[in-house]
Amino acid sequence: MTTLELIFVVALVLKSGAELLLEKLNRGQVLKFSDKAPEGLGGIMDDDTYAKSNLYTLAKSRFGSIELIFDAVILAVVILSGLLPALFSWWSGWLGDSNWASALFLVFLTTLIGLPNIPFEYWSQFKIEETFGFNRSTIKLWVMDKIKGSLIGFVIGFPLLWLLISLVGWLGTWWWLYAFAIMMVFQLLMMVLYPMLIMPLFNKLSPLEDGTLKDRLMELSDRSGFKAKTIHVIDGSKRSGHSNAYFTGFGKFRRIVLYDTLIEQLSEEELEAVLAHEIGHYKKGHIPKMITMSAVMMLIGFWMINYLLHSSAFFEGFGFAALGEGATGNLGIAMLLFSMIGGLAMFWISPLFNSRSRKHEYEADAFARDAVKGWEPLSRALRRLSEKNLSNLNPHPLYSNFHYSHPTLLEREKAMQEG
Repeated sequence: MTTLELIFVVALVLKSGAELLLEKLNRGQVLKFSDKAPEGLGGIMDDDTYAKSNLYTLAKSRFGSIELIFDAVILAVVILSGLLPALFSWWSGWLGDSNWASALFLVFLTTLIGLPNIPFEYWSQFKIEETFGFNRSTIKLWVMDKIKGSLIGFVIGFPLLWLLISLVGWLGTWWWLYAFAIMMVFQLLMMVLYPMLIMPLFNKLSPLEDGTLKDRLMELSDRSGFKAKTIHVIDGSKRSGHSNAYFTGFGKFRRIVLYDTLIEQLSEEELEAVLAHEIGHYKKGHIPKMITMSAVMMLIGFWMINYLLHSSAFFEGFGFAALGEGATGNLGIAMLLFSMIGGLAMFWISPLFNSRSRKHEYEADAFARDAVKGWEPLSRALRRLSEKNLSNLNPHPLYSNFHYSHPTLLEREKAMQEG
């Protein structure tokens, strides 16, 4: 085992062990309050629903721990077994080492590595979600989603990968800056094009029907300075009973989307508060802030890939040096290894990103409170959604720091009241 492989093993064990410990702590928190909800949470769910939400959390956690161990084993096998150099050697011998062959190799390998996870995705959808009444999909629809997602990923991903790999030969030393610029433009374009071109391939987006609800929401939009042309409803109910609302796009392409399940579950006053929260994200500039943070991380990522690209020790450490110059210094391999290993480090700084996201949620809640003249409507909406989605009302604080991009219900209510 090389030094880099040993470092990889240590990092993988530490990260996997920490995740398993977090899951155990969270399950312990659920079991601690299994008989009675903690103070302040007793009125959200009746006893049967509260018990069901605990079982749902435990089922997802136990299943997630099994999946976590499986993913760690698969990653270790792929990195340590010599599979990657062997597959690259076979692929290069068959198709050569051109830029398009390297891009196609990345597509092939990521697809291959993702195949073992399909049974887990099936079990999650048709066993766990089905058991707790959330699954509304069919096997046919699920399979079609997989096929369409793979085709779309190939149509978009392959030429993009080819372009990035080609930049090294075209531009030399500073290829990574141009790669960063291209990816930023691509992300911004996808924010606009995804809801218009790709999402309709999976879901139906319809303007909110005329009526008192639309009048109320459009009046809120005008009053708060958002000036929405329309509000869209997505037919999320054909796949899941979970509900949500989200904001997408920017500038004149911005739009707010409400799940049809959300409209079924909430009153008009509560929906107005939820919409005010989403408008709050826009008015507080959270989208540009998140784009900026993403840009900084992406720039650092491309700089690191460029550094690794010129490090013979990096390729030697993972078994590619024996394949000759065609493998050493290959951008496709550098990006592949970076994407597979990078998560071992990103896990440890995830609380920083979650903290930033929670700050944005608090700000959007405060905006909604002021927009609807009180914190109670949003509080009722959050409580109703917690009940309908069987949310974990009292996650372990450490688990929440690592996995929750939103504050807990009590944290949000307390902030709205005190603010």
